[in-house]
Amino acid sequence: MRTEVMAAGTCGRGVNRMRIVDWEDPRRPFVFYDNWDHVTMYGFFMLSGAVDIVSQACRAWQNAKLERAAEALAFCVLTLLMAAHLENKGALEIRVHVLFIVPTFLVSLVLTIEVWVPDQPTLWVLKTWMGLVLSSWMLQLSVMMYVPPSGQPWRAENPGDLAFLTIFFCWYLGLGATTLAAVYGLCSLWHHRFSSWTEVPGAKYQPCPRGYGNEELEKLGAEAMLQDGGV
Repeated sequence: MRTEVMAAGTCGRGVNRMRIVDWEDPRRPFVFYDNWDHVTMYGFFMLSGAVDIVSQACRAWQNAKLERAAEALAFCVLTLLMAAHLENKGALEIRVHVLFIVPTFLVSLVLTIEVWVPDQPTLWVLKTWMGLVLSSWMLQLSVMMYVPPSGQPWRAENPGDLAFLTIFFCWYLGLGATTLAAVYGLCSLWHHRFSSWTEVPGAKYQPCPRGYGNEELEKLGAEAMLQDGGV
């Protein structure tokens, strides 16, 4: 049922929206580019998920760099597709898509850097922050575009409306940073103040290497098994 609903949302009902060229028109124009846009986007994210599944299922050939590269590729494609949405749009829609491209590009840039330079806490924070903004900005746009704070429709010809749209996005960046800092602060407070109430004697947190097949990872796993046996 869910698959049918997703297919109907992408392809539409009653019309073959999976065509690329209108062969009945002598000019042979490309058609349904919005549908193919979404198919391409979902396809690359499905490819990233498939790479993760295959890589983690075959432990002997598990490759963290390949997984990161596939994820980075999916977000790079998303950035390009969002840039393509700027074609034949009004000033307001162009501003909306440009603001959406900013966090998308930064996430894809960080993911690309992590292919060669993983385990960098600074990159983790930036990726989490931009991912938080990216994942919820479209929902906020749906509210802002159709239910503007002023109660009146947006006017693309009004420079003030375009300026405030950018200002709202900057506020949203600040809100995302505040949310991230609040979550980190609460987790740190719990870890340093309250986790000691239920702490098992001899148990402690240890840094876990992210490289697969690492000797340190095997050593930490053996120590964890010994601690579980002692408890």
